[in-house]
Amino acid sequence: MRKTFQYIANIQKLIQNALDTQMDQVDQAGTIVADTVMNKGFVYTFGTGHSHMMAEELFYRAGGLARIYPILEDALMLHNGAIKSTEMERLGGYAELILDRFECTDKDCLIIASNSGRNAVNIEMVHAAHKKGMKVIALTNLTHSKAQPSRHISGKKLYELADVVIDNQGCLGDASIPIPEINRSIAATSTSIGAMLLHAVVISAVEQMIEIGHLPEVFSSSNLDEGDAINNEILGKYKPIVKPL
Repeated sequence: MRKTFQYIANIQKLIQNALDTQMDQVDQAGTIVADTVMNKGFVYTFGTGHSHMMAEELFYRAGGLARIYPILEDALMLHNGAIKSTEMERLGGYAELILDRFECTDKDCLIIASNSGRNAVNIEMVHAAHKKGMKVIALTNLTHSKAQPSRHISGKKLYELADVVIDNQGCLGDASIPIPEINRSIAATSTSIGAMLLHAVVISAVEQMIEIGHLPEVFSSSNLDEGDAINNEILGKYKPIVKPL
């Protein structure tokens, strides 16, 4: 089988694994998100390195909830120094400084995406959120996380601390296609499966809200003719509050 086909087959298998094993967790996370939105809180999203894409995936998105607030810390993202971002995500004492810049309360919740779940910033971000009374949803790779030691002084990992843990079903190291000639694997799966699972959480949240008569605010595509009119009404309400808008 060509490696291209093998990768797509891997993704299909992981999707089925997620359907078989993660739907209860998705619904639990959906309940947290629904409660947050109905209580007029914000769903904060956070990730370091490539996982920051998960923080952006739900934000200002066609079909996405309006009450999403991404925490986009330049020093933890690749565009502002990729090597530095790796060093910074291991830095103790940083997470609380980040979260303290946001006016989070117990009405809000936090989604943290981290494939490894082993670095200090993500672990301490859970503690910082819990201090503010926030529920924390973790999107992580349990196979990888359980096989590697924590890099935090506590010895804890993300999955041991979050209120709900969703497993992205990935393999050790994330890259899923072994290439013997270079003694490496290629083609990570955490982004595609992670994005799918986060959208599943949003769907679950919306379904739960609709069931009890709450109609959430949802963005349209700005590239539909009617999209600007729909979105401008939402943006007029949230642009003064959600700084990344």
